[in-house]
Amino acid sequence: MIFIVVKFNVKPDWTDRWLDLTREFTDSTRNEPGNLWFDWSRSVENPNEFILVEAFQDDAAGDHVNSHHFQQAMKEMPQALVETPHIISEKISADGWGRMGELTVD
Repeated sequence: MIFIVVKFNVKPDWTDRWLDLTREFTDSTRNEPGNLWFDWSRSVENPNEFILVEAFQDDAAGDHVNSHHFQQAMKEMPQALVETPHIISEKISADGWGRMGELTVD
């Protein structure tokens, strides 16, 4: 799978509107063939930082970045950002989430 984590530093006046700005992009991506997940989180230390955790089957990432909704999001997002997002994008051998071995809940 292709595993991606992106940190978005959003302008303070866009923080409350960020999820609305990205809603169509999010919904469209979640409906793509080969998308495994596309989940937003917000930093507990910086309320203006949003973290996107996403994963695709190996052959689906190319279709994602070439999609209309991806291209549209790349045009719309910069107005709300302080800086270029930071990303980690790696092909990994996992095929989904596993259970944490160090912490078990009965």
